[in-house]
Amino acid sequence: MLTAIALDDEPLALQLLQAYGNQTPALASIETFSDAGQAAKRLQAGEVDLLFLDIQMPDISGLQFFNSLSTPPMVIFTTAFAEYAAEGFNLDAVDYLVKPFELERFQKAVQKAADYQRFLQMDPQDSNQKGDSLFVKAEYSVVKIPFDDIVLIEGFDDYIKIHAGGKPVLTLMSLKGVFEKLPQGKFLRVHRSYIIALDRAESLRRGQISIAGRQVPVGDRYLAEVRAAFGT
Repeated sequence: MLTAIALDDEPLALQLLQAYGNQTPALASIETFSDAGQAAKRLQAGEVDLLFLDIQMPDISGLQFFNSLSTPPMVIFTTAFAEYAAEGFNLDAVDYLVKPFELERFQKAVQKAADYQRFLQMDPQDSNQKGDSLFVKAEYSVVKIPFDDIVLIEGFDDYIKIHAGGKPVLTLMSLKGVFEKLPQGKFLRVHRSYIIALDRAESLRRGQISIAGRQVPVGDRYLAEVRAAFGT
């Protein structure tokens, strides 16, 4: 379970966070602060996994406060101003809660943080410990995508597009980088611009793979590995 603190200049907002935190199984505890200095001292003392942080405060903005931390914990921004979301994204926020938010939305954000913490603690060299999901930065937060949902990943220069049912997820990452995060044997790079989920592939014919109603080209340098995977 996660240990959390919350920093907000509004007493009612802190009361709500405390109440929500007490109803969230993934949180071991949540302490609340209205003073940035006291919150900073608590963080310096250690053993804080998650920070709920308001952005617009009178003495210091949440963004300034976060940037001042030498070893910041995971952060979930809580604010009434959605226009700050892009800045929160640049600071690797786990999530971004726009006030007013309900308990269910709060718990979803906390669970995302718990999942992300487990992901970060895994040994990147052990393919058997990759968990069951991929975590990427998108939509102003960290997005969890179950491996079983991924059909296809496309590369576009410095960006990739992950097709996993519903709206594709676009994130700043290389195809090589994301391939290293995928479980071995489940995914196959078939082209300099494509990775496929092997169990979603329908056929290989004339240098193209049919998958999810699309035709994906096979690059020459990947052809031998693709043929081996398809048993041809």
